[in-house]
Amino acid sequence: MIQTDALVIGAGPVGLFTVFQLGLQGLQAQVVDVLDAPGGQCAALYPDKPIYDIPGVPVCSGRELTQNLLRQIAPFSPGCHWDQLVSSLEVQADGRWLVSTERKHQPCQQFLARTVVVAAGVGAFVPKELKLDGLGPFLGQQLFYKAPPPELVSDKDIVIVGGEDEAVAQAVHLAQACQARSITLVYRREVLQASEDTLAEFAVLRDAGRIHFQAGQITGIQTNDQRLTGVTVSTPDDQTLNLPLDLLLVFQGISPKLGPVAQWGLAMERKQLTVDTASFATSAPGIFAVGDVITYPGKKKLIVCGFHEATLAAFGAAALVHPEASTVLQYTTSSALLQQRLGVLPAP
Repeated sequence: MIQTDALVIGAGPVGLFTVFQLGLQGLQAQVVDVLDAPGGQCAALYPDKPIYDIPGVPVCSGRELTQNLLRQIAPFSPGCHWDQLVSSLEVQADGRWLVSTERKHQPCQQFLARTVVVAAGVGAFVPKELKLDGLGPFLGQQLFYKAPPPELVSDKDIVIVGGEDEAVAQAVHLAQACQARSITLVYRREVLQASEDTLAEFAVLRDAGRIHFQAGQITGIQTNDQRLTGVTVSTPDDQTLNLPLDLLLVFQGISPKLGPVAQWGLAMERKQLTVDTASFATSAPGIFAVGDVITYPGKKKLIVCGFHEATLAAFGAAALVHPEASTVLQYTTSSALLQQRLGVLPAP
């Protein structure tokens, strides 16, 4: 179990900036995200698209914004925990919160936090599942929604589902590694949606027979002796094909799901958390919320608004953790204390 001053749920831009503001307030933070890397929606959905409304930054990509925020929080050495979904929050007798996470539907980690900041955006971004009867039991063994362990790939027949960057790039990577027996990419359309460079690599490997492509949709599976042995594909010309496989990799993108947030007993309105805008406290003492997961009169779903919310939430959390501390506002330009916390000045 990890004990901490603050647990931040969500590592998008607003969650990462919350970690920074908590650090300025002298609070040690841990951050948890369901994705396997930081950045949230910015990094997962539009990593290379330009963003023009970050103060003092005329233009940056989602990836660049994430990298800058990670550099900004580095002096505070937060604990980062990826690929974990927060499943429950339970208040303890001393007012702290016991927070449990899970990975692949199995218990993973527990935190004992004096405060919690929910920065879950529009929800946890989770892979879009391939919904077929009987497929669930193979998850993590023959069915994967991310790159499989390298030791499972060698000399295997692999079917990859999807037609955008991640799916095409994974097919290219596996073909170039020359480990699989066969690689077949299945996509509902004839035209793939990936970067020009990735498509060019894909075309070369396809012409060389190292990648096969099949237009169509998977409509069923074949099994034998509790093993997944193949999938049924319905083609655009109304044909039905059976593709044998050892591994099924699904890259259909990700989608937000509010998930367990709705079950934590916090006051909500239209599937969003309600807050006190003086500190962005929720209805539960010690739990704050910021970003797209909240609603209040005049709320705007902009990153810059989330940064403001994160700042006030950090002040609110600090007031709970250190009620005896001075409330005199300090500035990074002139405060020796803040500059020591940032590592600009040596600690006394």
